[in-house]
Amino acid sequence: MQRRKFIKSVTASSAAFSIVPSHVLGKMHIPPSDTLYIGAFGVGGRGSGVIRGLDETNKVKFVTLCDVDDRRAADTYKKYPKAKQFKDYRKVFDKHVKELDAIMVATPDHMHASIALPFMREKKHAYVEKPLTHNINEARLMTTVAKENGIITQMGNQGASSDGSREAKEWIQSGVIGKVYKVDCWTNRPVWPQGIPVPTEKHPIPKGLDWDLWLGTREMRDYNNAYLPFKWRGWWDFGTGALGDMGCHIMETPFSVLDLGYPTEAEASCTTNWVGDFVEADYHQSCPSSSIVRLKFNTDDHGDIALNWYDGGVFPDLPDELKDGETIGDDGGGTVIYGTRGTLVCDVYSRNARLLPSETMKLLNPPKPYLKRIEGDIGGHQRNFVEGCLTGVETSSDFKRSGPLTEAVLMGNLAIKAFQYKEYKKGKKAGDWDPFTYPGRRKILWDGENMKVTNYEKANEWVKGTYRKGWELS
Repeated sequence: MQRRKFIKSVTASSAAFSIVPSHVLGKMHIPPSDTLYIGAFGVGGRGSGVIRGLDETNKVKFVTLCDVDDRRAADTYKKYPKAKQFKDYRKVFDKHVKELDAIMVATPDHMHASIALPFMREKKHAYVEKPLTHNINEARLMTTVAKENGIITQMGNQGASSDGSREAKEWIQSGVIGKVYKVDCWTNRPVWPQGIPVPTEKHPIPKGLDWDLWLGTREMRDYNNAYLPFKWRGWWDFGTGALGDMGCHIMETPFSVLDLGYPTEAEASCTTNWVGDFVEADYHQSCPSSSIVRLKFNTDDHGDIALNWYDGGVFPDLPDELKDGETIGDDGGGTVIYGTRGTLVCDVYSRNARLLPSETMKLLNPPKPYLKRIEGDIGGHQRNFVEGCLTGVETSSDFKRSGPLTEAVLMGNLAIKAFQYKEYKKGKKAGDWDPFTYPGRRKILWDGENMKVTNYEKANEWVKGTYRKGWELS
């Protein structure tokens, strides 16, 4: 189906929608078969893991499986031979939208919104991997469409279903660590190449891969092994870097516990690359090899809160209460929340909430648990979505929460891009000492309600992103 016809079809069907199948009538309706009929997009790699979690509920049936790469999808195709196979998500919409109750999207970041939104507008429940979207405008749009259509949603940050996140919230709300004023978050990412030049060599397109469909919304370029299968995360055109990959996991605890909302400002500093003596590289199309991002939030309960992000082997200061031999977080990263009366630490995925100094855990008289736990803890994240679709139970990371969380993460990326973005000084050229200006090294000031950077117009281009002709976001 051609893109123009696809968009026209979506618009027309949305406008005329009056009588719908019983299985899409909303969160309080239980399908007669108690089975959720799903169309999955991006079914290799991480997508295969999500599909496995959905399938283990014994309450789903996969109607369609869609992936642009036959090689990556082969195992999933083999496991579900009755599901119809596609490479182009638009054909799934054209032929099977009425047969679906829900969708699952686990493609590269740049295609999340383009795939999910048409189905969401047809009242299909949506499970979308983290980060929810590739740019802030898409996240705001996904949040709005989900609310307008009354559908069940879940972002794939499984730590939102952890017991640790709920314990942390109960402790902080009961005043165990007092008024919170600072949060440090860090990750071991990137674990793929970043801070590198754009590849120029043309490689053969692997058999079974539709490169044009993989690019989707992005401008056409020659295929190169520097992009696949996992390395796309380090390129701004396709991914969202270390912060985008892990921020929705690691920042979930402070975001949900403290009701952070939109940040008010952001600034970043990143690794500088050099291609010669006193010759600085301009690798702004690649995410930096390491970065520090400082976000500020204003909250009702705690006032101003500083949230600091560290990646690429850069770590925050160790808390004074940490004893020799003790660690914060785990191998993948973690979160430290500083309060006026104590310090709380969580591992990646909001696991293992605990207090510092460590001996205070023995003295803790925790409040009685009042937040509902998710069956299976982190492992129950997909089940939580399925139960939400079938019974209306609230999901752990619905878009009304994960949308703003994603926006905060992507706001940090705006600061990183602003730091990276370079313009040649007048009369200077590459090879000159200090030939660049850095207009973005200032703080980025954010009007969250109006979705606008107020002090650096260039950054507003990144808020909405760009799309290849014929692939514009409808």
